[in-house]
Amino acid sequence: MVSKSGKSKPKSGSRASRRTSAAAKRTEDAIALLKADHREVKAMFEQYEKTESDKEREALARKICRALTVHAQIEEEIFYPAAYEALDDDDLLDEAEVEHASAKDLIAQIEASSPSEPLFDAKVKVLGEYVDHHVQEEEKEMFPECRASDMDLKALGEQLRARKKEISAA
Repeated sequence: MVSKSGKSKPKSGSRASRRTSAAAKRTEDAIALLKADHREVKAMFEQYEKTESDKEREALARKICRALTVHAQIEEEIFYPAAYEALDDDDLLDEAEVEHASAKDLIAQIEASSPSEPLFDAKVKVLGEYVDHHVQEEEKEMFPECRASDMDLKALGEQLRARKKEISAA
């Protein structure tokens, strides 16, 4: 496709426009990346509730636990330290870290058990409730404060993405 100036324009759906789209995704800020993780895990919990097969529930529970472990790790290593620096609200961040510790304890219990054990489903359900509460506090309280701060959310997003990729590959 050639414009009036005689220069080529990339066609819609061309390789160049797909690269531009991929670059836009890579520059997604930290909060958008963390929210995407939240949505992904919420969908997995919803799928777990609908799943009947023990084998499928176990695989899904392990997938949830892995996703939450990676998410908590990148928050604790990268996002929370930056938020502590930028925000005056240490209480909110302290609570988030305590919530992570509680979730990690449940994750360890779930990973050490199986659907045939009496409390497996209850543990997954309670983990989902913990995560839902934690997500609400982050998205309604912490993230707006972070957006209003001088945090470099684009740079943090790049760091989170890179670290997540590194952990997931291990």
